[in-house]
Amino acid sequence: MIEQEDPSRDRLKQHFAKRVIHQARQVLEVWQRLQQVEWNAVDMAELVEANLGLLRYAERFEQAVHAQLAASIGQCLGAVEANRGRLNSQLITELNQLMQRLSRTGLRHGDQYEQTFLPPLRKPVYLALQDFERAERLAQQLEFFGLTAQALDSANAFRAAMTERHPAAILMEVDFAGPGIGLQLASEAQQGLEQKLPLLFFSHEDTDTPTRLAAVRAGGQEFFTGNLDASSLIERIEVLTHVSQYDPYKVLIIDDSRAQATHTERVLNSAGIVTRTLTEPIQAMAELADFQPDLIILDMYMPDCNGPELAKVIRHNDRYVSVPIIFLSAEDDLDKQLDAMSEGGDDFLTKPIKPRHLIATVRNRASRARNLKSRMVRDSLTGLYNHTHTLQLLEDARFRARRDGQPLSFAMLDIDHFKRVNDTYGHPMGDRVIKSLALFLKQRLRKTDHIGRYGGEEFAVVLPDTDAVTAAKVLDEIRQRFSEIVYPAQPQDLSCTFSCGIAELRGELDSNLLSKQADEALYVAKHGGRNRVAVHSE
Repeated sequence: MIEQEDPSRDRLKQHFAKRVIHQARQVLEVWQRLQQVEWNAVDMAELVEANLGLLRYAERFEQAVHAQLAASIGQCLGAVEANRGRLNSQLITELNQLMQRLSRTGLRHGDQYEQTFLPPLRKPVYLALQDFERAERLAQQLEFFGLTAQALDSANAFRAAMTERHPAAILMEVDFAGPGIGLQLASEAQQGLEQKLPLLFFSHEDTDTPTRLAAVRAGGQEFFTGNLDASSLIERIEVLTHVSQYDPYKVLIIDDSRAQATHTERVLNSAGIVTRTLTEPIQAMAELADFQPDLIILDMYMPDCNGPELAKVIRHNDRYVSVPIIFLSAEDDLDKQLDAMSEGGDDFLTKPIKPRHLIATVRNRASRARNLKSRMVRDSLTGLYNHTHTLQLLEDARFRARRDGQPLSFAMLDIDHFKRVNDTYGHPMGDRVIKSLALFLKQRLRKTDHIGRYGGEEFAVVLPDTDAVTAAKVLDEIRQRFSEIVYPAQPQDLSCTFSCGIAELRGELDSNLLSKQADEALYVAKHGGRNRVAVHSE
């Protein structure tokens, strides 16, 4: 006789598992807060306590994945404590990777786990738009991508929702419920909150400076105008609500004095910034290609090559023309400082410098540089890397794979019958499908994978440390899930599929040949009936 699973016992197990998820989110919230401050004993104690709670719950309720992650996080935090409370780049990187994994753990039926993308807070996004039907359509799109959304149709409905539950984020039209009322409602919602809610504003028309200033004062972190782009909205909401979007800033320190470089490293590490030090400036270009820093801190006076000379060499390479360079020196002659800045520097800091000043300068410069680079190397429709930058990332990944003896796969994807979609439903629907697949890939692939829009309806994915068999399994799962999305449309609802070709790096293959092989495999998938994944075979 087969023993039946007790439904009440199964519900109890699910309840306990959710308690573990809740505790995991507390750990993630503390971690996210730490990215905005300089770490100290109080912050460390709070993170240690939250993680111990996660470990206890996970072991008690037999949630093996969470227990393993909590134990690993505990080991990292123990290493920080053993290092007299000091962070270093290796520990920052390890902790960030563990937090990425923790933010991706979610429950399935039967108490199984999958690597699904869950926000730290499973709260709804409130949508307050003048056009209620539009808000409902937007809510449906958000839910395709795992975000719960609630459309609200009046000021009273918004206030009632806020009283009942605080959201993960708010999208507020400036004139929701009347001219300027949206701004007032948003400002009301933020009053008395120690930690402000992520708030995004929208206006059909381009607005004047006083309106935007009012939005900033109400706590607005983004302002959309014109056509509300669901892809951009979802991406921005994810950045504001998901701890896993956090990626530590990377700083390359070039200084011939090991003692000074170590001091700078310690200051930046204490704020969760990853560093790498170089005492031989002549090796700078190779280190830049390998480390890909967000910012460079450069000593003015070095024996073999001074700072301004090295800044010129770096600026000669188009890839690093926008990477901020900060000179850090005891030089207090203003004319010499200005001369150095004219050679390619962005800032000049005089030693000795207060740690808080250094940290704030690095964070601000690195943040702006990331935003600028993102605009330069990304496709405007999808937010994915553009064709040129994707190939550059493939070449970088090929270099590292050869050096480290690790596998590398390259995939090319093409939406099936895309011309028919444009002809039947119009180009706006075609754009919607393209943005939908872009978001789908971003949510279901690792942060270490590079996703690009190759052109038109064609996409490319660089998968480091991944052989072709594994890549095929991952992308086939994405292919199946993507085909299940239904887009409400006329004359009938629309579903789309894609075909995929994969090639694995072998022998002396260069990037061009690897790309060509992936393209050949895509051709095989297309001519084999579409809606399938094919792997290139020798």
